[in-house]
Amino acid sequence: TECGGQKTGPYGYLATPNHPKPYPHQQLCTWRISVEEGHVIRLSFRNFSLETQDVCEFDYVEVHDSADTGTGRVLGRYCGTSLPPELTSSGPQITVVFVADEGVADSGFNASYQAISLSERTCSPPQFACSSGECLHQEWLCDGWTDCADGTDEHDCDNSTYPPFSSSCEPIEVEMCQGLSYNLTSFPNIWLSIADQREAATLLRQYMVLMELACFQTLRRLVCGMFMPHCSPQGGVLQPCRSVCSWAEQQCSQALDVFTFSWPFNCHLLPDSQDPMECSSP
Repeated sequence: TECGGQKTGPYGYLATPNHPKPYPHQQLCTWRISVEEGHVIRLSFRNFSLETQDVCEFDYVEVHDSADTGTGRVLGRYCGTSLPPELTSSGPQITVVFVADEGVADSGFNASYQAISLSERTCSPPQFACSSGECLHQEWLCDGWTDCADGTDEHDCDNSTYPPFSSSCEPIEVEMCQGLSYNLTSFPNIWLSIADQREAATLLRQYMVLMELACFQTLRRLVCGMFMPHCSPQGGVLQPCRSVCSWAEQQCSQALDVFTFSWPFNCHLLPDSQDPMECSSP
């Protein structure tokens, strides 16, 4: 079955093998789409149905804003049955990758793409346009971060004031991290880029296989402190103290070798303090 390939016309179509019948197992399809300079690519999905998962790691489609998967940002990774949004590239090339494992196979997707001239390109009302033609969220304008490739979102921003980072505490709902020295956390987790407790719970699940280890309680205090940081109304959001990490590493690193886990944290990145206003001892 044809799987992936080069596409160069001003418009075209792509679909998973056998669509609308179930796609074969163990697929890796890569479509590289190129249009004329001065144009961007608008990609629209239809009939989208892949294996449903929380984090899209078994069967998924991933769209890269470049001619290769190793460069440029990822415009999105999608699985399940919700139709992905319409995606628009920042330049004349995108790469679409479809991955399927040996498990559940669904009907897949078909998609169409179209070249759009930069002069014709319009951004929707809650967006602004970079000089490249790329559309970005209005809130990203003058927020202190360069989001446009050419930096135009941060030009002429002298009078802007960046809102202070504010965070409200919320009760810990993940069972593995209840019963610590604190019971309030805060999201998004700015250190590990975790959006909410549901995402943190998914990441913490990989550590549950270590429950039988003698050092699990020491490790639990560290990983919960990292993934579900301590939120105190007085001191804000706190990372674990370096000593918590060092003690867990000393207790657990040899045991983790048995499971072929390498020690996952760099303790030297954590605050070297015992001050409860600077770091947490879960």
